Amino acid sequence: MANSVKIRMTGVNSRMRLSGWGRYPYVEASVLAPRDADSTAQILKNGEGPRMIPRGAGRSYGDSALAARVLSSRYLDDFISLDRRALTIRCGAGTTLAEILRVCVPQGLFLPVLSGTKTVTIGGAIAADIHGKNHHVDGSFCDHIERFTLLLPSGETAVCSPTENKEYFQATCGGMGLTGMILDATISLKKVPSAFISAQSIPAANLEESLALLRQHNDEQYVVAWVDCLAKASALGRGVIHLGSHSETGKLEHRSKRKLSVPFTTPGFLLNRYTMGGFNQLYYARHRFKKSVNSVYYDDYFFPLDSLKGWNRLYGSEGFLQYQFVLPDDAAESGLRETLETVSRSGKGSFLAVLKRFGPANANWLSFPSEGVTLTLDFKYEPDLLPLLDRLDEIVLAAGGRHYLAKDARMSAAVFRQGYPNWHQFKALKDRIDPAGTLGSLQSDRLGLTQAAMRSSQR
Repeated sequence: MANSVKIRMTGVNSRMRLSGWGRYPYVEASVLAPRDADSTAQILKNGEGPRMIPRGAGRSYGDSALAARVLSSRYLDDFISLDRRALTIRCGAGTTLAEILRVCVPQGLFLPVLSGTKTVTIGGAIAADIHGKNHHVDGSFCDHIERFTLLLPSGETAVCSPTENKEYFQATCGGMGLTGMILDATISLKKVPSAFISAQSIPAANLEESLALLRQHNDEQYVVAWVDCLAKASALGRGVIHLGSHSETGKLEHRSKRKLSVPFTTPGFLLNRYTMGGFNQLYYARHRFKKSVNSVYYDDYFFPLDSLKGWNRLYGSEGFLQYQFVLPDDAAESGLRETLETVSRSGKGSFLAVLKRFGPANANWLSFPSEGVTLTLDFKYEPDLLPLLDRLDEIVLAAGGRHYLAKDARMSAAVFRQGYPNWHQFKALKDRIDPAGTLGSLQSDRLGLTQAAMRSSQR
């Protein structure tokens, strides 16, 4: 690397074993952690060595942030400005949702869209165009971005918004880091009366009832359903619908809480259809007769899994794959029924199965949400898992659905292209702004968006 590049890095001359949050697959990679925007630009301009991909907190599940070199945003984590009148915050791309909430909540301000973990960085939230429990009301994360600064593969910067450098904006939001390195972003905030959520849980006896309750409560601010994916026959698709809204009572405060930790990787055989079936029975029974409204601190409502540090170790040393798809309304019930029947017959039940409604899609080329119903499943990795997921792909595509890139670790290029009709538009821009192929990932190679340049140590 050129001597003129002044960089503070971790392991600049060493290789690190990296994975996404699912711990599948792994890759040996060099991690570059530049200290500021100028150092980051110099790395891209230098253009020597294996190609690279931006990486935030490593909370995408699959291989979208894995390459021979990863360009970390860990030092791009400064707060630049907070405008209480305009209700906006500007911060570096390496700033996490947790850090923004810690500053904003005591002041009665809140992020309009949150993922299931607060450790996601702002750069990662834009690159995946994350969604939350309120997409049906508020859309996805990038619908609330005023602008961001994008460092292009050439080393030049561009300010991007829905009206300025519009095609860069539409390609970068949901583009999984392939268009450049996001340096900073200005995000719209909303006012909240307290740090608490008024939460209610309603049991649903089967899939038909679960979908009916989601439709019935579509005007609620936050709506999500847990689904028992091992239930069969008349109980197929039974679940619990969780509703929420910002409470008018309670303090505006930040609470720090001690986390429990998974100290080691548990044996994979502990997670099986019997242990998951037992958990599902208990979880459903716990909520079966509870319909009262409770006041819950926002952290506990939005990020329950964050309280268990290292929970991804529960799936064993082979890791796990998350599988999320969306189906249009007219095919949702039949497609979900076939999916759940297929999963139930396989005996590979999902420990976490989440059902939500999406509102209309935005204009971003590779953003995942589109109007309909989305289901998220997770499966511990086993050699015979991939054929099951291939079968689920067939069901999803036949119903007119598509898959979430931030959860993907094995989708084929053909499946991707059928689900994302704007892929060719994205690839044309990618090829134009990055003719040398400086940026690319294991995922982009697999999906045909870039040329394969390395191999991962996949099992």
